[in-house]
Amino acid sequence: MFQKKWINVFAVLLVVFLFCGIATAREPVGRAKYVFIFIGDGMGVAQRNAAELYLANMKGSTRPEESRLLMNTFPAQGMNTTHDLSSVIPDSASTATAIATGFKTKAGIIGMSPDGKTAYPNIAEMAKKKGWRVGILSTVSLDHATPAAFYAHVPNRRRMYDICMQLAGSGFDYFAGGQMAVPRDKKDETKPGAIETAKANGYTVAVGRGEFESLSPKAGKVIAMNAMVDEDKAMYYSLDQNGSRDHVTLAEYVSKGISLLNNPEGFLMVIEGGKIDWACHANDAAAAIHDTLALDDAIAEAVTFYKKHPGETLIVVTGDHETGGMTIGFAGTRYSFFVDNIQHQKMSYIGFGKKLDEYKKTHSADDARLEDVMPMITGAFGLHLLPDDEKTALETVVAAGKEKDAADDIKKAARDAERKLKTSLALTDLEIRVIQDAFKQSMMDEKKRSTDDYTYLLYGGHEPLSIKLTTILNNKSGIAWTSYSHTGVPVQTSAIGVGAELFNGYYDQTDIHKKMVTIAGFDI
Repeated sequence: MFQKKWINVFAVLLVVFLFCGIATAREPVGRAKYVFIFIGDGMGVAQRNAAELYLANMKGSTRPEESRLLMNTFPAQGMNTTHDLSSVIPDSASTATAIATGFKTKAGIIGMSPDGKTAYPNIAEMAKKKGWRVGILSTVSLDHATPAAFYAHVPNRRRMYDICMQLAGSGFDYFAGGQMAVPRDKKDETKPGAIETAKANGYTVAVGRGEFESLSPKAGKVIAMNAMVDEDKAMYYSLDQNGSRDHVTLAEYVSKGISLLNNPEGFLMVIEGGKIDWACHANDAAAAIHDTLALDDAIAEAVTFYKKHPGETLIVVTGDHETGGMTIGFAGTRYSFFVDNIQHQKMSYIGFGKKLDEYKKTHSADDARLEDVMPMITGAFGLHLLPDDEKTALETVVAAGKEKDAADDIKKAARDAERKLKTSLALTDLEIRVIQDAFKQSMMDEKKRSTDDYTYLLYGGHEPLSIKLTTILNNKSGIAWTSYSHTGVPVQTSAIGVGAELFNGYYDQTDIHKKMVTIAGFDI
């Protein structure tokens, strides 16, 4: 009886011990008071992997693992689902809302319930109430869906004027990146403008590098916008910036944000690499890779700060969803990957489109010739026409290798010749036909272009020639796509710093918010 009693006591103590151990394992050590949230819009596993492989190749590494993206070196690596209440394939408004608030909502809704009637509190608002300073950065327009989810509440992401006005009235300390796409009400010009309202609310508005570099903590609340923006008021693709100092980089915005936001109470900084998504919508691997590398450079600024405050800082890197169905591997290259081909692309699909527009100004669909724009194509993408004699010689070698009695050395030469024909930057006959068809479509009046399902599968609503050139270069590199839109695959989430271990494993996107507020102590 005595022995049985002690066995029962031991069993109870064991259960209590295990329970306490589990609870302790889940409880983060300390509290973070400096939190960075990096969101690569549209950045899935393949986007990160492609950028890492490209980086390794550019550094001359003999093995992929010899050169890593900084985000991929973080000690905590997890995966999370991204579906919203509308679909398994979500949009940026709903997914950013999930990260910002911990609640799922329907596509197109920012920071609100599925019926668009109830505003959800977000982590940035929680931080501000705790006395922290708050910064929101993006490479796209500041009123776009992802950054907006951290300061605005609207039932429709297209209400960008309302979003801009909420930005101006947010009281947050630092906004930076692109400009505002809709700072004035287009239907009622008598309504106040967001920029003027922001200034009236005490914001210093800095546009361009000169004003940006002059910013100091004495400036108070700041809205810093790039002077160099595209027609959508977004920053240029990194691939199109050409190293010009006219462009303020995302890394520079993060570095400045640290100096402006740093204070003893703490700060929260949300940073979006928004044009990764836009590049993937257009199936432009090179543009996506370079913007992913630019995001990694921005992360490096946060890591430098983390090293000075390791016991007080948390850095989280994630994607809101994947875009394009990007994958490493293409049927035409079998088991081979030629990421070095990507370095030959010198501008994004947007940059090439601008050059093509110049040609259109002096040529019509009737007198346009592909031969005219081939030098432009070669300069932008490295794709070129193979001289007839060289092409014939390669085809002769390939044919010889197919002979039943061909020697092994002839077969090897044939395989090498076939690989050169298919995967080098020389255009095959099939690729030339594809480009010719796309060129014809591009030279037509947009209203006269085909709009059937087949045409959508070919061009996805983008500039036909540009999209086919990026597709061909991608395929020659061993990169393929399934969509011009978002996909429903889980994305990778990485973390370093206080409580980072909570981000290991497989979880839902809403859990990212829950983990962050726990680590920051906002749930107390």
